[in-house]
Parts: sequence; C-alpha cells; structure tokens
Amino acid sequence: MTFFFLLKNVGSCVSIKPSLKDDDSGDHDQDQGSPKDSEKEKTEDEDKEQNTSKKKVEQFWRFYSHMIRPGDLTGHSDFHLFKEGIKPMWEDDANKMGGKWIIRLRKGLASRCWENLILAMLGEQFMVGEEICGAVVSVRFQEDIISIWNKTASDQATTARIRDTLRRVLNLPPNTIMEYKTHTDSIKYVSFQRNTEPSRREKYF
Repeated sequence: MTFFFLLKNVGSCVSIKPSLKDDDSGDHDQDQGSPKDSEKEKTEDEDKEQNTSKKKVEQFWRFYSHMIRPGDLTGHSDFHLFKEGIKPMWEDDANKMGGKWIIRLRKGLASRCWENLILAMLGEQFMVGEEICGAVVSVRFQEDIISIWNKTASDQATTARIRDTLRRVLNLPPNTIMEYKTHTDSIKYVSFQRNTEPSRREKYF
C-alpha cells in the first residue's frame, strides 16, 4: 500500500511506500498438518500482520517527523494523504461513489488529531477493508477541518464504523458534531454555485 502526501500552497509532495512483503525463506509444506500446526500458523500470521503494521507506521514516521505540522501553518492550506493511484478529487474513479466524514476543530487541535488519524489509517485500525481512500486536513483562519474519504457512500454499516473509529482514535467528546457528505452532493453544490454566480454579479453591478 502506498500513500502520497500532498501539501497545497506550500508545494511539498512525499511518497510513502510501506513494504508489505514479509521475508519468507524455505518451502511451504503442502499437507494440512495437525490442529496444533494450524493454530501455530494462525498465530504466526497474526504476528506478521502486526509487524507489518508496525513497520508501516515506523516508515511513515521517518518522513513525517521532518514535515511541518498543520498547526504551524497560517492562512489557507490543505494536507492530503491518499492511497497511490487515488487523486484527492471527487470525480476520481475510486471516490465518485463515495463520501467523507467532516469534523470541524477549534484552533490548536489540528496537529494532534491529524497525527492520530493518519497513524490509525496506516495501522489499519478502521477495519473496513479497502474502503478508506484518504484524508484531508484543511487549515483555515478561524477553524481547522479534518475529513476522511471512503469509496462507498451507500454502505451505511461501513460509514458508521468509520465514524465510530474516528471518535475513538481522535478522542472526540460525545457532543462533537460529525457530518457525512457524499461527493455527489459536493459536486452538485459547486455546480449550483457556479451557475448562480453570474446572476449575483448582475445584481451587484
């Protein structure tokens, strides 16, 4: 799995490529083996998955530790962290049927929440298969906004699991407002804004 880090308005782009290949020497036996052997293999597989997740997080941290934090930015800036091959665009094939959870944060919380979110993504804590496409943190003047994008907006069970995991990994208060917005609705809204803009100009000029 490869993630691409893009920072708008600063011009930084980093490719993060965690290794997903486990070192494996020797031939595999074809027989099923005893129940104890099967149980041992299951435990070994679980250990390998944990080690792979740990390696991904460690490799990411080597890059991230040298990058500017969202909370240190001023003005209007966006961090994008997306899987390889997925563009941070609503119209991208991986995104067009999906949506995003949106969380608005008061100033001062963006850096901590962003780090917790991306570490959870790399550690595969969301447990929703290939549904996660990427995440964005948007730095604004009066507030900061974090969003996580997924592939299938119509899958309510998956979107609910993503929401609940977000609450946990970001340690959000129970009364935190979380909004889910489909990319189709976002496209319609922008299209409506563009279509009404000329009439607004006529009104004021």
